[in-house]
Amino acid sequence: MSHTQIEIIPCKICGDKSSGIHYGVITCEGCKGFFRRSQQSNASYSCPRQKNCLIDRTSRNRCQHCRLQKCLAVGMSRDAVKFGRMSKKQRDSLYAEVQKHRLQQQQQQGPLLLSRPSLGSPSPGEAESLSPHYTLSSSGLTELPDEVGRYGEQNSPEGGSLSSKVCGGGFYLDIQPSPDQSGLDINGIKPEPLCDYGSSNGFFPYCSFSNGDSSPTVSMAELDHLAQIISKSHLETCQYLREELQQMSWQSFMQDEVESYQSKPQELMWQLCAVKITEAIQYVVEFAKRIDGFMDLCQNDQIVLLKAGSLEVVLVRMCRVFDSQNNTVYFDGKFAGPEVFKALGCDDLITSVFDFAKSMCSLHLSEDELAIFSAFVLLSADRSWLQEKLQVEKLQQKTQLALQHVLQKNQREDGVLTKLRCKVSALRSLCSRHTEKLLAFRAVYPDVVRSHFPPLYKELFGADLELNLQPGD
Repeated sequence: MSHTQIEIIPCKICGDKSSGIHYGVITCEGCKGFFRRSQQSNASYSCPRQKNCLIDRTSRNRCQHCRLQKCLAVGMSRDAVKFGRMSKKQRDSLYAEVQKHRLQQQQQQGPLLLSRPSLGSPSPGEAESLSPHYTLSSSGLTELPDEVGRYGEQNSPEGGSLSSKVCGGGFYLDIQPSPDQSGLDINGIKPEPLCDYGSSNGFFPYCSFSNGDSSPTVSMAELDHLAQIISKSHLETCQYLREELQQMSWQSFMQDEVESYQSKPQELMWQLCAVKITEAIQYVVEFAKRIDGFMDLCQNDQIVLLKAGSLEVVLVRMCRVFDSQNNTVYFDGKFAGPEVFKALGCDDLITSVFDFAKSMCSLHLSEDELAIFSAFVLLSADRSWLQEKLQVEKLQQKTQLALQHVLQKNQREDGVLTKLRCKVSALRSLCSRHTEKLLAFRAVYPDVVRSHFPPLYKELFGADLELNLQPGD
């Protein structure tokens, strides 16, 4: 088997493009060089955190200790056997993995494998044969046989871990921490001019603080730092760069392609959209994990916030992939108008979603403004079933102040705040209507939802209730 064939398998350490087998493991040139240097110098690295740092393409240089431990954990060694001396079993296993990745690559429609791991975009035809079990990886969304794994045991964007594990017949979100993105040390910040916005509990209708405290007086340095953290996390977890989307803006569906979507059976179009929404939510989960303080919340509250707010953030982010001039959104590899979604049977909801995206675009939010507003939406302290509401309130309050600070710093007109306030209530309405449509669809096609919708999608939107213990499952 040639190196060219092997290179189709991503680096086992960080997920980047591999260059062959090095020290017994398929790795990229970067991880090969890192391991070689660590062995030559007999380096002793220390982890500044808790020895569980995420190692992926973007974070691999942040913690040498955890990177080396991952190298060793997957089997890298100076004494590793060369490929030519592998056993037949090892060669067969490697060949099977190459074939799997080649198949994944062939299934990709693939214009989006540009600068970060893509969660894949099955074509309209491929969506018709989607099965209940998938893996989400840097190589795309791929069907798996039962013995390989379940959909929920997957890698989220940039290598973070999110799984929807089986629990008592249902699924629950299992969120693993990303590397500490903040490094925020309030005690280490030198005295700065204070930024006092006064009492701002009424800034948004869904931002009221039960402890009765007024908004805190904080330094501009702290707000700037928080804004930078959120903005960086946002940019690292967006599906597409703006530059990529601008290059692809001319790629719209032709009339025959539109008619192909319109003629799809309703259940297949719902299935395709459920997959697409789940892909986008994977990125939102990674974004949430990198928000300063989110991983410090109890797991119940992390899950509550994600279940209630992930689709809202997807809708906020939709303005990045929306073309206001043509009233189209990036979907399944090209820009699509509302007519593409006709087979769903919910034209009113689709129209409202497009109207919302267009209204968001009209605000011309910068990336940092969009990032902080997304974080604010996600950290809504009024969600039902929160166990430590006060902790969520504190995070939301700081995020609110950071948003106000950035808007004022960018010299945005006061009307932007009012318009954002309206967006929060509009998001709640849209997500409620999505749930209603899903429940109506489930009533007609319960088997499709149970057998073909991603478990994470069902977990987030409640569609798996009463369906996960059906006879014969």
